[in-house]
Amino acid sequence: MTLAERVLDGDVRAAARLMRDIDDRFKSAVAELKALYPRTGNAYILGITGPPGAGKSTLVDQIIAAFRRKDLLVGVVAIDPTSPFSGGAILGDRIRMNRHAEDAGVFIRSLATRGCLGGMSRSTMDVVNVMDAMGMDVVIVETVGVGQDEVDIVSTAHTTVVVMVPGMGDDIQAIKAGILEIGDVFVVNKADRDGADRTARELTAMLEMKHPEPGAWQPHVLKTEGSRGIGIEELIEEFEAHREYLKVSGALQRLIEERNAKLFADTLRQELFETVFGHITENGKYREILDGLRNRTMDPYTAVEEVLAARAFS
Repeated sequence: MTLAERVLDGDVRAAARLMRDIDDRFKSAVAELKALYPRTGNAYILGITGPPGAGKSTLVDQIIAAFRRKDLLVGVVAIDPTSPFSGGAILGDRIRMNRHAEDAGVFIRSLATRGCLGGMSRSTMDVVNVMDAMGMDVVIVETVGVGQDEVDIVSTAHTTVVVMVPGMGDDIQAIKAGILEIGDVFVVNKADRDGADRTARELTAMLEMKHPEPGAWQPHVLKTEGSRGIGIEELIEEFEAHREYLKVSGALQRLIEERNAKLFADTLRQELFETVFGHITENGKYREILDGLRNRTMDPYTAVEEVLAARAFS
């Protein structure tokens, strides 16, 4: 049996191996992804993002437990910072979710950013598709701590959750970052801290200033204490409300189209670069370009034009 067939048959080891091959950019993984793609599109994809230290991993741990109480199968893609030494994931997120390690209904996979911006990994969407095909009801994607423009999660998830925490200047960060535009649900975590009520009020006020169109989803601000599991049931109810809104309003189809468009564009961009770069490396053109740039007899703009004009990628 192929890896794809074994994944569809519920083989967890095959799924783990395929995810590793995807992350390592093995060409053999492409054929498996082709076979799995028709069986995707069933999972509910939940994106969890927010600044470092907001308690995202602890919150995800509680969300997993809540979904499991509903007998739902849960996949987790935890995006970890890349180790500057090994290039792998530091695995801090998985440590906080360790209590689910032996639960057959939970599959957790860590991915390293490997220099990819946007709070995501280049392999994220493919790994999500594998989890979708293997029958996960919910796939949670937890990004690394995001900054001002690292909001790629919005093009992957059906529901994007922005986690804030009092005492870190997150209200100012939200104004600067455009984070308000991507969130479907806002969470003030560690709500037992001083300033939690103020942070929630300020976020609510900023959201009300957006003046959404009639019939559009109005994000709410919820308070949680991830370490003690407080506010988690209300959070799950909000997820379900947003999911129902997407279905009833027709917005779900638009999200799916945007996600598919991004997957196609990202794949095309990567394949074109690898094809062109591999070709000019093999025929010596790349060395010639580098020599020209060093001697100032060639500029990078002309070099790119010449490569494209020569149709080196055909």
